[in-house]
Amino acid sequence: MAGRLLLRACTTTALQLRRNRVARPLHRAMASVGGIPTDEEQATGLERRTLQALKQGKDPYSILKPQHYAGTRDDPHIVPSISNKRLVGCLCEEDNTAIVWFWLHEGDAQRCPSCGSHYKLVHHDLPH
Repeated sequence: MAGRLLLRACTTTALQLRRNRVARPLHRAMASVGGIPTDEEQATGLERRTLQALKQGKDPYSILKPQHYAGTRDDPHIVPSISNKRLVGCLCEEDNTAIVWFWLHEGDAQRCPSCGSHYKLVHHDLPH
C-alpha cells in the first residue's frame, strides 16, 4: 500500500514538472553558439588544406577530372611529374588491349612511337 502511494506521488510530481517546464527550441540553442558549422569551418588537417586549395582554384591531389587535350604537337597531353622523366603508357586505339610504354623526358613534347600522339612532361610539386 505504501509502495502504491509513493509511486502515485512520484508520477504526479513528474507530470507536474513536465507541464511546468519550458522547452527550449533546438534552433535557439545552436544559434547562441553560432549555428551549425560548415565543412570548411570544421575541417582539419589534410581535408582543410584540400578545401582551401580548391577554393583558390588549385587541384593539389589531382582530385578533379583531367583536362582533355588533342594530343597534337600544338596541344599535347600534359603529364605531371615530380622528377625530370616519367614512364607513360599509351592505349593507341580505343579497344586495343596492348599498352605501349615509353619514357617521357622533360622538355619539348614527345610522340608515342606507335600512334604518334604527343605528350609533354610538366614539373609538378607535391602539395605537402
